Amino acid sequence: MKNSLSSKGLSMSQAASISNLCNQRAQEISSKLDNINNVSKELAIGGEIYIETQGNPIPTNVVQLLQSKARLSATQAFLMENIKAKDELINKIKFEKYNYEVESPERPKIISETIPTEVDEEFGWDTLSTAEYNEYLEAEAYASHIGQFIHKGGKLDKLRGELPTIKTLEFMEIEVGKKTPMKVSIHHTAEQLLSVHEQLAALHRGFEQRVNYFKSKVKNATTSENARIQKERGIIQARVNNENAEAANNYKLAYDKWSGEERQAQHEFEEKRQARIQEAVNLKIEVAERFQDVVDEFLNQLK
Repeated sequence: MKNSLSSKGLSMSQAASISNLCNQRAQEISSKLDNINNVSKELAIGGEIYIETQGNPIPTNVVQLLQSKARLSATQAFLMENIKAKDELINKIKFEKYNYEVESPERPKIISETIPTEVDEEFGWDTLSTAEYNEYLEAEAYASHIGQFIHKGGKLDKLRGELPTIKTLEFMEIEVGKKTPMKVSIHHTAEQLLSVHEQLAALHRGFEQRVNYFKSKVKNATTSENARIQKERGIIQARVNNENAEAANNYKLAYDKWSGEERQAQHEFEEKRQARIQEAVNLKIEVAERFQDVVDEFLNQLK
């Protein structure tokens, strides 16, 4: 919108007062023009003359009146437009949004690495050679079958427990009421069974020792590998933690710097805005030459 705001000219209070005076003068002229008519009407009653319609012919200076009214209205419009322009300018500056064009630092992504997982005993078994694993299978089979035979509840254990209770003569009732003697032949002695037990027990111990050896080897290999993995995990985690901590610290330093610069820029923007608002507040209306005579006329009345 075009305006005539300047550092010199009418103050807003002067402009408002002159605008009101222009309006009042224009209304007075309008009243004169609104009362113009074509006829006057009179009544003669009982020797008295009564005026029914007052006659108001067009004034001889009607051209001057209309021109004066137009000049007053134009001057008022000029003043009001500039008063409005000043208010809009001040409000525009007041409601300007601050926009800091420097983007804030990008927040770092969390660094992560694949952490090795612990192994189970399958790893330990894989460390055995084929020959070792086959030996383990063989030793476990021997130890298992010999153990089943000699251990408590096994066949040899039952034979040894039964031997002292065997009678050398038994009777069987073949016919009702008649018992027939039956010879019982014992083909083992306690010493023989003990000897078999000792031989098998010795074999069992040897195979069981080999089984336990391989199981221990597997367990130790698994434990050792998991200890290595735990150490590696610790190293990886420490490195990741340090990298994340360093990235977070660098981000904080960059953000603090950016934030401080942003606050300073905002402060400077606000200072400049307040100065511009004050400049706008101090603006006056530089009266255009075409309206100057009307303004001067009313200015003299305001003195």
